Amino acid sequence: MLRPKIPTMPTPTGLTTPPAVVEPTTITSITTTPPATPTSATRSRPTVQLTPGTALALVGGGTAVVLVVGAVLVSMLLAIAITGASLAICALVIRSLVHANAKRR
Repeated sequence: MLRPKIPTMPTPTGLTTPPAVVEPTTITSITTTPPATPTSATRSRPTVQLTPGTALALVGGGTAVVLVVGAVLVSMLLAIAITGASLAICALVIRSLVHANAKRR
């Protein structure tokens, strides 16, 4: 009744190809010298120039990111601390209840 039914592997229909035969080949190493790269006097991309406004924006953005990440981490730590304290209080209450119940007998 509770035996699993294992599906049978379907047989391929139509044309099947025989397995390919792999023949060993010899490896010949060819050493080539890389072509010389011409040195250019001009830079290929422009340099980034920071103005006081963009530097201030970068500092402000970095500060905001640090504050948000710090607030999230502190709130997670606080949640863990509150959970640990409540578990400790529950353990003390249960222990005192069990100890009081054992005293009465």
